[in-house]
Amino acid sequence: MMTAAFGSREGHGPLSGVTVLDLSGYVAGPYGCALLGDLGAVVIKVEPPEGDNLRNYPSTLAKESRAFLGVNRNKHGIGLDLKHPAGLGVLRRLVEAADVLVHNLRPSVPARLGIDYGRMKALNPRLIYCALSGYGETGPLKDRAGYDQVLQAMTGICVEQGRPGDPGIVYGSAVDFYAASLLAFAVSSALFERSCTGEGRYVGVSLLRSALTMQATRLVWADSEGRDVTRDMRSGGVTGLHPTKHGSLYISANTPHFWTALCELTGLPEMAGDPRFDTVKKRAEHAGEIVPRIRAALRAHSALEWEELFGERVPCAAARPVEDMFDHPQVASEGILGTFEHPRIGGYRGMAHPIRFGAWPAPAPFAAPELGQHSREILAWLGYPDEEIARLCSAGAVVGPAKGARD
Repeated sequence: MMTAAFGSREGHGPLSGVTVLDLSGYVAGPYGCALLGDLGAVVIKVEPPEGDNLRNYPSTLAKESRAFLGVNRNKHGIGLDLKHPAGLGVLRRLVEAADVLVHNLRPSVPARLGIDYGRMKALNPRLIYCALSGYGETGPLKDRAGYDQVLQAMTGICVEQGRPGDPGIVYGSAVDFYAASLLAFAVSSALFERSCTGEGRYVGVSLLRSALTMQATRLVWADSEGRDVTRDMRSGGVTGLHPTKHGSLYISANTPHFWTALCELTGLPEMAGDPRFDTVKKRAEHAGEIVPRIRAALRAHSALEWEELFGERVPCAAARPVEDMFDHPQVASEGILGTFEHPRIGGYRGMAHPIRFGAWPAPAPFAAPELGQHSREILAWLGYPDEEIARLCSAGAVVGPAKGARD
């Protein structure tokens, strides 16, 4: 276990005292570990000498990848060459002191590197070992590289998202972020089980499982149905984005009282009492008649004005850019975002508190690490003397902080 001198943070979280080794790259694995860090765990990001490839992705932010910062908050960074015997030796000592190890290597790779579950469990029987893969650990696709949009295309998301004959991508790494949530959920569950049994566990999460799990409403196929059954869960008609005098407005008015309020507030009370429109299904069938009338009424005001007019009576939102969220009063009231200091970027604001736990102060957030930023501190915490730390760094087994980097 870590001493209070390393990784201690202000505030409390349900995973305080848990140490997580994050050997993953890109989005899903790192963000799953970031969520564990949000809950109070100490997360050590273990990167190869060249760093997480997400660092190299295009970014309009100078000196660092915006995506890397976004999915690697609350982590201490060490660079290790696991193909170097001494680098692997450092990892083994980390595993002995850790509670959780997460990686997103293809199923055949861990054994070649010497970090498969069997060997890691021998070092630490209490270890929760979480393997994130593209397609799982068995089957004909198990050793293929899996990526968010590849799995979207494979599992029907693109077909359902687009128009007939014209599939569409869901941008924003939806499958990756859902997999990250499953990872944090699975690891937390395994930690709870360990608190009862004292034993660790292997946990498998995959992008395939994530892409299918998030489509549970579509993955129902009755024996009596044919292949071409409609699986679209969109209610159609009124629910959706609509143009206004200025800007677009999303409206959701599926329940009877919301539908009635929408009709009244847009000056169309006669539609609320029309029996042809008294259910969601009927309104979808008559969308060609209803939608033009509602849109004509919506041209009287801007999207923001309709937000104010509808208030609590009609669920709606003006379509905003994400920049508006940084100063939105609801976001500020919930304390969702935080302020960060980065060695090269300087100050910035970003996601900090995805979950609230009662009255306890949340763990204080901090910025994603530079490559090897905390290598020396982590080695010292593991008990390596200064001269051995210098030797490991000079041999390339460990990547130390770049010149000028600061904690």
